[in-house]
Amino acid sequence: MIERNQSKIILWLKELRAPFCTASALPVIVGTALAFSHTGQFNLTLCLFAICSTVAIHLGANIANDYFDHISGNDEHNDNKTPFSGGSRMIQNNLLSPKDILTGSLVFLTIGACLGIVILIITKSLFVLALGIAGILGGYFYTATPIKLGYRTAGEITIGLLFGILPVWGAFFIQTKTFDSVFILPAVIVAILIFQIIFANEFPDFNADSAVSKKTLVVVLGIKNAAALYKLILILLCMLSIIYAIINLNALASAILLIPVIFLSTVCFKNANPEKLAQKGYIDLSRNTILLHAIGCIALTVAILLSKPV
Repeated sequence: MIERNQSKIILWLKELRAPFCTASALPVIVGTALAFSHTGQFNLTLCLFAICSTVAIHLGANIANDYFDHISGNDEHNDNKTPFSGGSRMIQNNLLSPKDILTGSLVFLTIGACLGIVILIITKSLFVLALGIAGILGGYFYTATPIKLGYRTAGEITIGLLFGILPVWGAFFIQTKTFDSVFILPAVIVAILIFQIIFANEFPDFNADSAVSKKTLVVVLGIKNAAALYKLILILLCMLSIIYAIINLNALASAILLIPVIFLSTVCFKNANPEKLAQKGYIDLSRNTILLHAIGCIALTVAILLSKPV
């Protein structure tokens, strides 16, 4: 009995894919750093609750994605599973049942909602309530019927909002209780970083997504045009980072932000080769885009903290 329970725990740890939670935790940290840099305000309790709530909702959405991609047949059609795309395969390998997966999703979304309620009680803000509802519904209906945002060429923008704009904005707001526009450009930079992760991970899933009419950007545009768009967005990312550095950062902070972002963007630009992206098992673009997001968010946080408010 103990061995079975331990085995179940291990399976769930694999299903959760915890290392990818940086995608939800780092935007909250960026928003919190902005609040501290520009107002001097920092509430550790609110910061921790915000991180935990956002991560829980992220986990719930990830697990829901596995369930509904199973229902649509998407993951069953996918013969190009990578460490970064194609789902956890827990259902396909008969390790966890569809019911287990759906239940797990609802549990984590509920945990995220409960943690969000604590933030709501502390802040007494309807804006926080609206952010929480948007996060839960957006994450769940990314693949859930009947909305299925990820199947309707709306998934990339949705993720950019949910894991870029909203957490940076929300984290800034719960610390400062203000609607200062200072968060906008950093939030857009973070949104682009997470947008690119979703975009990059769609290339290995091209055939499976096409088979079930999952209209991602890569399916709609085709691999060659999608690779060109991915590169254009990298250029936009670098331009916005430079603009933010010029307007808001001192020399040291600018170097800390721009050197890793431009270097890793260059690496990803080279990785976005249509011929390689069409090959089975090619993961360089996904891996380096995830690295760009993580290091980019960390560099942005450090740069913000090192710079004096303008």
